[in-house]
Amino acid sequence: MKLRALRGAITVDENEEDAILDATEELVRELMSRNALDQDDMVSCIFTCTPDLNAQFPAVAARRLGLNSVPLMCAREMDVPDAMPRVIRMMLHCYADPGREPRHVYLREAIHLRRDLHAAQ
Repeated sequence: MKLRALRGAITVDENEEDAILDATEELVRELMSRNALDQDDMVSCIFTCTPDLNAQFPAVAARRLGLNSVPLMCAREMDVPDAMPRVIRMMLHCYADPGREPRHVYLREAIHLRRDLHAAQ
C-alpha cells in the first residue's frame, strides 16, 4: 500500500447548515467511491471552506457518514479577491493500491478549479 493525498472540492448554493452537510457528504462519498476506499484506508482528512461558509463544520458530515476513527480538521481558506465563492475543499490522506491511479474529485461549480484534472470531473 502507498500513502496518498487525494483532493476534492464542491460548491454549495448558500451558507446554510444542511447545504454544507449535504455537499460535504456528497464529496466524501464520491471520493471514497472513485478510489475504492474504506474507512480503514484513511489516515486523516482536512476540510477547508471559503470565508463565506460558516454555518457548520464540514467534519460533522464526515462523522455522520461514520468516519469516527479518522482524525478530521476544518480550516478557513485564504480570502483571495475574486476567488470562487462557497467552496468546500478536502484533502484526504489514505493508503491505496500503488497500481491504481488516484482519482481526485471536483463537483458542481468546483470543476472549474481544476480543469487540468480531466478524471476529476
